Amino acid sequence: MQQSWRERIRALKHETLALYLAARHPGTPWYAKVFVAVVAAYALSPIDLIPDFVPVLGYVDDLLLVPLGIALAVRLVPAEIMEDCRARAGEAFANGRPVSTAAAVVIVLLWVGALLLTGFIVARFAHA
Repeated sequence: MQQSWRERIRALKHETLALYLAARHPGTPWYAKVFVAVVAAYALSPIDLIPDFVPVLGYVDDLLLVPLGIALAVRLVPAEIMEDCRARAGEAFANGRPVSTAAAVVIVLLWVGALLLTGFIVARFAHA
């Protein structure tokens, strides 16, 4: 059972990198590029939008949102482009594990923005 999970996780990582490559492919439609870029950046980011220490919700993104986003993104990209990108992703994983620093920066900025917005709202209600 544990080996099956490891294989699924490895396949999910491979598919995520293939989607990242598809987002940069010139033949991918613009709407697919936008959606694929968001899904790939989030999935490759070392930082979660919902931290894992948050009870129950911390794992919802890992167990549901990422796989559903990837499945939808794969459907938006033309099949021949996905095949090419999957082959390129396989080569990339053979050379080591890729990491998306830009995605981590975006997620950190989202968290900072959310904290600032929360602080602003709390300050407004505290002075009201």
